[in-house]
Amino acid sequence: MPDTSDADLDQERAHLRRSRARLAQMRSAVAGLKAHGGDPVSTEYLKGALFARMRALEDDPDVPLFFGRLDFDGERLYVGRRHVTDTAGDPMVIDWRARVARAFYRASRTDPMGVRSRRRFGFARGTLTAYEDEDLSTPGRDVAGQDGVTSQILTAEIERPRAGPMRDIVATISPDQDDIVRADLSMSLCVQGAPGTGKTAVGLHRAAFLLYAFRDQLSRQGVLVVGPNTSFLRYIADVLPALGEVDASQSTVEQLTAHVPVRRTELARVAAIKSNARMADVVTAACWAHLAPQSEALVVPRGTRRWRIAAYEASDIVDGLRGRQVRYGTGRTMFAQRLAHEILVKMEVAGESPDDRVQETIARSRPVRAYVDAWWPRLDAAKVVYRLLTDAEFLASVSTGVLTDEERRGLALRPRPRSLRNAGWTIHDLALIDEAADLIARTPSVGHVVLDEAQDLSPMMLRAVARRCETGSMTVLGDLAQATTPWASRSWGSALRHLGKTDAHIEELTQGFRVPQEILAYATRLLPRIAPDLEPPTSVRTSAGAMSVRRGALADTVEAAAHELGQLPGTLGIIVSDRQVGVVTETLVAAGVRHDVLGADGALADDVTLVPAALAKGLEFDHVIVVEPAAIVSGEPDEMTGLRRLYVCLTRAVTSLVVLHETDLPEPLG
Repeated sequence: MPDTSDADLDQERAHLRRSRARLAQMRSAVAGLKAHGGDPVSTEYLKGALFARMRALEDDPDVPLFFGRLDFDGERLYVGRRHVTDTAGDPMVIDWRARVARAFYRASRTDPMGVRSRRRFGFARGTLTAYEDEDLSTPGRDVAGQDGVTSQILTAEIERPRAGPMRDIVATISPDQDDIVRADLSMSLCVQGAPGTGKTAVGLHRAAFLLYAFRDQLSRQGVLVVGPNTSFLRYIADVLPALGEVDASQSTVEQLTAHVPVRRTELARVAAIKSNARMADVVTAACWAHLAPQSEALVVPRGTRRWRIAAYEASDIVDGLRGRQVRYGTGRTMFAQRLAHEILVKMEVAGESPDDRVQETIARSRPVRAYVDAWWPRLDAAKVVYRLLTDAEFLASVSTGVLTDEERRGLALRPRPRSLRNAGWTIHDLALIDEAADLIARTPSVGHVVLDEAQDLSPMMLRAVARRCETGSMTVLGDLAQATTPWASRSWGSALRHLGKTDAHIEELTQGFRVPQEILAYATRLLPRIAPDLEPPTSVRTSAGAMSVRRGALADTVEAAAHELGQLPGTLGIIVSDRQVGVVTETLVAAGVRHDVLGADGALADDVTLVPAALAKGLEFDHVIVVEPAAIVSGEPDEMTGLRRLYVCLTRAVTSLVVLHETDLPEPLG
C-alpha cells in the first residue's frame, strides 16, 4: 500500500470529517422541515418525500463518504456516494453519477479529459488510511496498460473480503462497466456477463444512475429490480440504499405474478409445455372463448318508450371492438357504452335530444348490464386458467393448431382438484394466470426494469416481466453458460424477443474482477460443452493457491476443508447438491463446525453457510468448498443442465476454491 504517514493524508482526513459533519447538517435540516399540504393526502405525500430524502442523506460511518479526487487546473473535486455542499453551496463531495465525475472512471494519459491527476483513497471501516496518485498531465502509455488493474488501492478494494450482503462497486467501476451504467434511459441493454465480471453490480448501479439523471420521470414511473429468488434479493438489498437511492422496488418473478399461492412443483415435462410461448395464444383464445353471442335483442325501457337493439346490431358492435384488439375487460366496458350510444342515436332519430348524461345512465341500466353480462361475461384470470387445465374439451377447443395432442395429454396429467382454492398451483401456472390477467386488464408499466439471471426464465415468465416494462426500458443481465433450467433461453435474441426488446443493444463482459484466474481457468473447462459460442472469461486477478482439488472420503475431506478455510478471513460457502444437504449438515455438526443452511427465504451467514446448489446462483463467498461435483451434475434433469449448474457453483469464490470428491469428477474436469 502507499505511504500513509504524511501531512497530506491528515488534510484529507480533515476534509472527510468536515464532509461528514456537513452531511449530518443537511440531514438535520431536512428533518426540521414540517409537511403542510393543501389537504391530508398532499400532507402525507410530502411526509413520504421528506422521509425518502432523509434516508438518501443517511451516512454509514463504516463506508467511505468519498473514494477519489480529481485535480483540474484551478479546481479540485472529491468523488463519492453523496453530493455534499458547504453552507455557501459549493461542493465538498460530488455524486459519482454527476457528469463531471465521469472523468474519474474514464480519464487516461491518452485522454485526460482535463484532469491533471487522479487520487484514489484507501479506507478501513470508513477511516481514511492511504491514498494513491496517478499523474495524467503527461501524455503516454496508460498506467493500467494491457495488464489490467495495477493500482494497489483498486486491487485491495476488489479483493476486500465479503461480509454480509452485496456491496456497491462504485469505487472500482471499469470503463466498460461505466459505458453500461451511464447508458441513456431510452436505451435497453442486454449484458452477457461471465462470472465475476460484475454484471449484477453494473445493473444495480445503472438503476442508481438513471434514478439520479432522470429523477423527475422515474419518480413517477418507478424502477423495478427483478431477481431469481428472495435470497438473492436479500443479498443485493443494501446496494441501492448505500448509493442514496431508496425508490427502486425489488421482486422475484413469482412475487410479481402472485395471483394465487404456489403450493407444489411441476413435473419437468409439464413445465416445458406451460413455459412455451405458444401458451400465450392458448390463454388468449381461452379468454375470448367466453364471449357468448345472444340471439335475443336488447330492449331498454325509458319513460313510455322501449328502445330495441337487434342481436345482429350488437354482433356488429362486438366485431368492431374485437377488430380494435382491445383488452377483454376494456372491450366489456366499451360494449356497454356502444350499446348505450346506439340507443341515443335511435332516440335522436325519433326526435328526442338526449345528452351524454343520458348515455351514461343507459350504459349503467339493469337491462344493458344484464345483456353485457350474458354476451361479454366478467372474467377472473385464475378461473380461466383453472378451466383450461381441468376441462379437456375446453382445452382442445382453444388449442387446436397450437398444441399437439401429446402436449394436451401432458397438461391433462394435472390431478383434477376439488376446488379452485385447492388447485395446487405451480410457478408456471402463475405465468399463465398473469397472461390472462393482462388480457383482461392492462398491467401497469414502470419506467425501467433491471432483470437479473434472465437466462433462466421461461418464455412465459419473460412475457410477464415484459408487461411490467411495456412503456419503459430494460437492463437484462445474465450468462447463457449459467442457464440451469430446462426452459432456459439458448440465445439472447430469443429472450429479447419474448421481452419485447428486440432493439436492445447486447454488451458482453468477459474480464472478471472478483474470481481469480486460476479458478476461472478450471471452471471454463466446462464451456466447450455448455456454451461453445461464448468467449472464455479472463480475470485481472491471480492468486497462488486459490484452486485445489482433493479426493477422499466425503466426511473426512469436508471436515478437513471446513476447518482449514474456516480459519481464514471472510465468508465460507459450502456448496452441495440438494440431495446431500442433510448428509453434509450431519458431517459439519459432528465436526463442531457452526454454520447456517441457506433456505429459499434465508439470509447469508456471516461466516459459514451451507448452500444447496440450486440456490448458489448470484451469490459470492470469499472461500468456497464444492462438494461432490458429480452429484451436483446428476441432481439435475439432464447432463447439460447439470454441467451448467456445476459451472455456477465453481465460480462463486473470490479468494479460494476447494473441490472435494469421492467419486470420479465429470469428464470435462477429469
